[in-house]
Amino acid sequence: MSLTKVYSFEDNDKVSQALGQFIAHASAEAIARNGRFTVAFSGGSLPATACKYLRDNPQVDFSKWYVFFADERCVPLDSDESNFRLVREQLLDHLVQQKRSIPADQVMVINDELIASPEDVAQDYLDKMQSVFAGSTKTKFPQFDLVLLGIGPDGHTCSLFPGHALLEERNSWVASIEDSPKEPPRRITLTMPVVNHADKVAFVVAGAGKSKTVRAILDEKDVHMPATFVKPVKGDVYWFLDDAAAKGLAENKPTEFKL
Repeated sequence: MSLTKVYSFEDNDKVSQALGQFIAHASAEAIARNGRFTVAFSGGSLPATACKYLRDNPQVDFSKWYVFFADERCVPLDSDESNFRLVREQLLDHLVQQKRSIPADQVMVINDELIASPEDVAQDYLDKMQSVFAGSTKTKFPQFDLVLLGIGPDGHTCSLFPGHALLEERNSWVASIEDSPKEPPRRITLTMPVVNHADKVAFVVAGAGKSKTVRAILDEKDVHMPATFVKPVKGDVYWFLDDAAAKGLAENKPTEFKL
């Protein structure tokens, strides 16, 4: 059964410092164990928070990283709405400048020539995932070393939205969506079984505007919120919150952050 660990910090900068340490530690563990680190990023404010200090950590061996996206919008890669663009700007470009680049073929982006058909984008992304994970896992699903997630006010995570049929998906690794209630409507997303086979899942949430949602997920186990169902089969869940987002937690009070 997975463990849930909740950490709270004074402000978003302190969240960034701790999260950077956490990711660096997870990377070192995975590389020591398997010779590589597989990580999936979400979009929004998460890449900036995650990478602010991480990108300058000289102890991280980025050459062994395989970067995926927990979800992606079916838009050109240089679009302001592209999750890849966020990670490129917050991490990849900085590593190029430092001459510590992640090899381009280890950054798994969508084929933006296919974006007119989210189903084709999902199939292409599945092929990319299988090229990395096929034969490396004894389970039906890939096992990411770390999946980094945010949440929306409605409790959605990845592009898995409340009441959507994709929440019932039990077999696919990656799925397409053409009717996202949040713009843009066309996307692809990792499925819940893939998220729940990760070794570590880290939610990153900041701001008073998310405090009710955090409480509903962690304390009330609200079944209407998709993030409630993130319960790794063998891995653990970590919540990195600022004090504003953690305010009101009663059953799952934050504990001291330790690696």
